[in-house]
Amino acid sequence: MEHHVTRAAEAAAPTSSPMLRQTNLSLVLRHLRDHVSKSRADIAEATGLHRATVSNLVAELLERRLVRETGIEHVGAIGRPRRSVALHGAHVGALGLEINVDYISVHGSDLSGRVLVERRVGFDTMASGPDRSLRRLSRVAREAVEAMKRAGAVPAGLGVAVPGLVDVARGVVTFAPNLDWHDLPLAARLSTALGLSVPVMVDNDANLAALAEHTSGVAAGTPHLVYLTGEVGVGGGIIIDGKLLRGADGFSGEVGHLPVDPGGARCGCGRHGCWETKVGLAALVRMAMPERPYQPVTDPEERATEIARGLAAGDRRMLEAVAEVGRWLGLGGSIVANLFNPRVIVVGGYFATLAEWLLPHAQAELERLVVAGPAAQCRFTASNFGFGAASRGAASMVINRLIDHPTTIMDPIPRLAAY
Repeated sequence: MEHHVTRAAEAAAPTSSPMLRQTNLSLVLRHLRDHVSKSRADIAEATGLHRATVSNLVAELLERRLVRETGIEHVGAIGRPRRSVALHGAHVGALGLEINVDYISVHGSDLSGRVLVERRVGFDTMASGPDRSLRRLSRVAREAVEAMKRAGAVPAGLGVAVPGLVDVARGVVTFAPNLDWHDLPLAARLSTALGLSVPVMVDNDANLAALAEHTSGVAAGTPHLVYLTGEVGVGGGIIIDGKLLRGADGFSGEVGHLPVDPGGARCGCGRHGCWETKVGLAALVRMAMPERPYQPVTDPEERATEIARGLAAGDRRMLEAVAEVGRWLGLGGSIVANLFNPRVIVVGGYFATLAEWLLPHAQAELERLVVAGPAAQCRFTASNFGFGAASRGAASMVINRLIDHPTTIMDPIPRLAAY
């Protein structure tokens, strides 16, 4: 929620209040995040703060190296020149990680959005168990931190995306069916393993991918959107009125476990006929390549690319499999559309890789089944973040926290403990 301190409220409150100062610093940073570069006068006009207050706030942000001056802007023929400022924070990093069934993804950036490290490593999380998986995640995180430090930024926080139910406040994975994790205190254990004194936050992978899409993806700024992960599991991140929908306990978005075929295959959650048993990557591989059953050790993007090559070559079995998955994707999408009335359903992971062949079938089924018909104006579109949307969103979560609490940024941040 944005804190908008108007001139009247500003006058009524003590300007020395630490909470008020942090609120106003955050307000200025958020405005610069959304508008790239602005003069102090523009910031004052947009936020409702006094110009003198904005000048003082910008001076503090310059001192903290969170903004930088970008040049002089001339307004009108005879107007006074205005010196513009923009987000800087090149020394302040945000590290996002995603641990999924068959890979770990990393996205590290600085406060200004400069990408410092981005990679994905294959890893059979499902077969490794929580302890071994945490050791590997810690090693990948450590390597990413070192790469960011070489680029001149030290992470001021870590975000971790997980395909399952997450108690965000405690950083606990309550249930991740495809990983077979139960009540795992991921934030505390990762923080201990790395020896960090900065926040470690955990959230659902689809929620964080939705955040990334809403912030800077193909549907950036769309106030009503749904993001669907295209992995072995299928999750949904739901943006309503520009805000992430979490539900009473933070467990919303488990759309992959919508029961669409009660007589269908057994799902990783223990039930039968869940949506992800029809549209998950493992389900597609079973139909498209029955002679080569799905193996988690295979990079999912490589497997999806292999199927894309077969589709481009006209492989009939693969074309039929993708058409079947597309119809099920459209059916589930229609349920989501009937419930939330999004303007767009962004699909990621392998859905995006195969969008050229998959989405026409999905869109046709969606339009056939949405109750509102053409009036709903809902469309499928493919993410351009590939399999990295959730880790990108995890880094965005860290940056959002930094913007909300700019006075907590310390320099230097303690080094990682030996592992």
